[in-house]
Amino acid sequence: MREYLDFEKPLKDLEGRVAKLVKSKSKKNSVLEAIEKSTEQLANMEQDIFSNLTPWQRSQIARHPQRPSISDYLEEIADNVIELHGDRLFGEDRAIIGGFATWNDRSIMVMGNEKGKSLKERMRRNFGMAKPEGYRKALRLMKLAEKFQRPIITFIDTPGAYPGIDAEQRGQAEAIARNLLEMIRLQVPIIAVVTGEGGSGGALALGVADRVLMLEHAIYSVISPEGCAAILWGDPSKSATAATALHMTAPELLKLNIIDDIIPEPLGGAHRNMPLMAKHLSQTLNTHFLQLQKIPIPKLLKQREAKFRSLGAFDSAHTDHSEKKRAKTANS
Repeated sequence: MREYLDFEKPLKDLEGRVAKLVKSKSKKNSVLEAIEKSTEQLANMEQDIFSNLTPWQRSQIARHPQRPSISDYLEEIADNVIELHGDRLFGEDRAIIGGFATWNDRSIMVMGNEKGKSLKERMRRNFGMAKPEGYRKALRLMKLAEKFQRPIITFIDTPGAYPGIDAEQRGQAEAIARNLLEMIRLQVPIIAVVTGEGGSGGALALGVADRVLMLEHAIYSVISPEGCAAILWGDPSKSATAATALHMTAPELLKLNIIDDIIPEPLGGAHRNMPLMAKHLSQTLNTHFLQLQKIPIPKLLKQREAKFRSLGAFDSAHTDHSEKKRAKTANS
């Protein structure tokens, strides 16, 4: 059964009306005309809603409970998936899954966040929030891919790394930092795909790649809108304002050169047409892999490092103004 977000409620009512008319199986002209009219109205309403989404609405789609996860994508586009477990240091973290797979006749290493679908599964997966052993497992698989010269694809969908005491005790910050250090110099091509939420360092620990791609309605940010609203205004109701201020959507991040490409989603989101979404994903991945295969590894590593060192903007005008203001304050 399809779940509707708050701003999709008008669609629910109209879809219910169309379904009721179709179910009646009436051959009357009046009923057939009503079905045609309502169907056209529904298509126009969908186009209007999903062509004018706010950043906050996009974040809701990115978190949709039925949004496809890494396991869904692997089922659609990959074969011969061999899942590998454990970090060889502490244990198994089910918030991150990964292993060898075959995609487009290529042997690859794939890994990513798995949130789960049911409440029971989400709790088992810790809602996609990895602990240190999850990031260390991911790194172990990356080094294995490097050893056997297999390209890497990572799927990012997490609100962030798990912030619990046990994770901190086992070195959460070090595990994330280690992944950043190692990924920047892995001698195989890496593509990262933000499929849902890309939250903070928990996402970046799988996101140091030669190409960073985002699904059309995914989000990628240093903090969640709710967290930002709580810190800046102490008011969770300002989450929509925070979502706009964070510039966290795919079109905005592409303009800022944070990501390299946007993967189009079916109208309404990836969950509404999984086969089509998987097709778009596979086509975009293939385009970028063909480009990366032509680049020698030494050059690829230099480009990867330069890519991440160039992130961010420095506003000299604002800085000059701030320096003058501080100097004026100091002199007075």
